[in-house]
Amino acid sequence: MDIYIAVDKAIDEVFNNDRYVLNLYQFAKGLKMKRQDMTEFIHSSVAKELSDAIYQLDEYIKGGRDREHEQLREAYGFIPKPKARKIRKYLYGMMEDAIRYEHDRRPGRKKTSVGNK
Repeated sequence: MDIYIAVDKAIDEVFNNDRYVLNLYQFAKGLKMKRQDMTEFIHSSVAKELSDAIYQLDEYIKGGRDREHEQLREAYGFIPKPKARKIRKYLYGMMEDAIRYEHDRRPGRKKTSVGNK
């Protein structure tokens, strides 16, 4: 399965069925993705959608009386704020996993502790 499809389905699952099904780091590791592939994902429209959802949930949780917050209450009003915090944490974790995977896949020798020669 493609990472773009997996992330898209994970977003749908968390909002529609309250199921947290994807560990992005483990998924990428299982696919043996290259660093370049993850970099492309981080700059893709799916990752942009993910970061937009995180931002919108942040604003919804924060609340307010202006026009933007009214629209967010209308869009996310069916989600209680504690659940919204949990969803936001999950989505943010997916972005962190992508960045961490990209960082871990840098070329060069892996650093080990001195005692492990």
